[in-house]
Amino acid sequence: MANLADEYGTDVEIYIKALTTTIHADTPTGAPAGLHHLLEQLGLERHEYPTGEPLYLWHTVPDHLGADEQKRLANRVIPALLFAGYTVNCDPDVFDEAIYQQAAHEVLTNRPKVAPQHLPPVPAQPRWPGPAPSRRAP
Repeated sequence: MANLADEYGTDVEIYIKALTTTIHADTPTGAPAGLHHLLEQLGLERHEYPTGEPLYLWHTVPDHLGADEQKRLANRVIPALLFAGYTVNCDPDVFDEAIYQQAAHEVLTNRPKVAPQHLPPVPAQPRWPGPAPSRRAP
């Protein structure tokens, strides 16, 4: 199974899985539990294969949401991840600048809606606010 976060050296890779409409959020092998917990608090669903002792762990946007709401959720998690100090890449087919900017504004004015005790430490030199996350062409 391919893991784009391992391949590109990022903390989170957001993309649409090939031959599906499912939006995935890959994390690197051995990612900290705090990152997985944050993704779940932000509304993404956790998946493991095999179950029990994960060999492969990933998150998806819930498929019960409509296509527009799935894209909105995927974009809304980016500022919270960046604020927490993670590197994020988002596929251009998923990324929406307007949704991202609105979510970034909300993070700056309201702070993330997750309990602070669950956030990983923020680096001394925050990488955000800054430019939008990098977007990799397919």
